[in-house]
Amino acid sequence: MKIIACVKRVIDYNVRVQINRDGDGVVTDGVKMSMNPFDEIAVEEGLRLKEKGVATELIAVSIGGSESQQQLRTALAMGADRAILVENDAPLIPLGAAHILLRIIEKEQPGLVILGKQAIDDDRNQTGQMLAALWGRPQATFASALEINGEKASVTREIDAGMETIEVDLPAVVTTDLRLNEPRFVKMPDIMKAKRKTLDVIAAASLDLPSIPNVVTSNFSPPPTREAGIKVESVEQLVDVMKTRGLI
Repeated sequence: MKIIACVKRVIDYNVRVQINRDGDGVVTDGVKMSMNPFDEIAVEEGLRLKEKGVATELIAVSIGGSESQQQLRTALAMGADRAILVENDAPLIPLGAAHILLRIIEKEQPGLVILGKQAIDDDRNQTGQMLAALWGRPQATFASALEINGEKASVTREIDAGMETIEVDLPAVVTTDLRLNEPRFVKMPDIMKAKRKTLDVIAAASLDLPSIPNVVTSNFSPPPTREAGIKVESVEQLVDVMKTRGLI
């Protein structure tokens, strides 16, 4: 069974994001970029399934500019067998990403597609669900545990009422939560080996994609500055302040 793990290039989670001078985007020049943390968990889970003998091949797939090869090389260094970059420099909404991934799925015929539940740059949490709908296959979102049993996958996921376990037929789409695993540390020898692994580059324009209206964000602004708090000496004073501010 093949597994496809989807990878997105995002600003590193340790970086404080800043809006650029024009207010039409965020500063990316000179900023550290990394693999989306939820996608890194997806790659790790694919590797663990392969190590268990469940899968024979793990393919890392990304959509973006040529610079996204860096994140794919990271996935290869972790242990992915090969990688595919769909080059696309234009802005892309989740539905567009789902259509592109569907083309790769149709070519590779994987038994499982696994990706992060959301990307930390836009937090949309839509691509996995849309991909499953377009593919016409089951989905299991927010996975915190995953077991493959023959032609079925058992997925434990967190919901408002606690935890639930569902079973889906394979092939399927699974999106990962933080509790699923802890990604492995990449060693230098693995980074060197990754340079010799196959990384195919495909132009998005060659995939015969449907026309999809895009969403353009014209203005970015920082959240309002929080007011400084105050200290009170007693519960009575706290109640008085809250009454004055119309909170009770």
